[in-house]
Amino acid sequence: MLKNKYIIFTVFLSLAAGASAQKAERDYIRKGNRLFNDSVFVDAEVNYRKALEVNPKSTVSMYNLGNTLSQQQKFQDAMEQYATASNIEKDKMKLAQIYHNMGVLLQSGKDYAKAVEAYKMSLRNNPTDNETRYNLALAQKMLKDQQQDQNKDQDQKKDQQQKQDQKQDQNKDKQNDQKQDDKKDQQQPPKSDKKDNQMSKENAEQLLNSVMQDEKDVQDKVKKQQKVLQGGRLEKDW
Repeated sequence: MLKNKYIIFTVFLSLAAGASAQKAERDYIRKGNRLFNDSVFVDAEVNYRKALEVNPKSTVSMYNLGNTLSQQQKFQDAMEQYATASNIEKDKMKLAQIYHNMGVLLQSGKDYAKAVEAYKMSLRNNPTDNETRYNLALAQKMLKDQQQDQNKDQDQKKDQQQKQDQKQDQNKDKQNDQKQDDKKDQQQPPKSDKKDNQMSKENAEQLLNSVMQDEKDVQDKVKKQQKVLQGGRLEKDW
């Protein structure tokens, strides 16, 4: 009998402790919500974290903490809270809100592909949410525009690369042609003008004939002089 009383007392204490913890969690969440609504985001973060210390699996605290982190531009930390909450939460309406906010953060970071998937997950859990449906359509349009811009940039880069390659090939061809021309110039002797060579030969023959004629004239003159001298000797006595 005494043993049974001890067990009952222990269970009562456990229930009391659990109820006290739940109350503390609720109090922290409520205080955090008031601070969040007053835009006191740092203090709101403190209270949501205290609620998580009491109940580490509180998806409400995770979701609200993600919201206040997002307001402080701590987007990566906010995404971590949303992702953890999405893995634990079973309620479809709450899941829809979590994925909706994930989509908003992804869209603001221009990660439109993941934003589209997050909005789709939100609509799977709450198909009647028109705000999420609108955000999905907007994210899909922005994703399409982004892909077109990327394709355009890729095409421009490809065209620039092709033009650069063509220019390099042209320069290479010019260099090869120049090398071949230089090689031909080195291998082949200088071209001679046959006409000039023939003229030179004719000139040489004319010059030779002229010299021979001059020499003949000189010899004739010498012979004549010799005759005169010889004749003079006959006339004059030395």
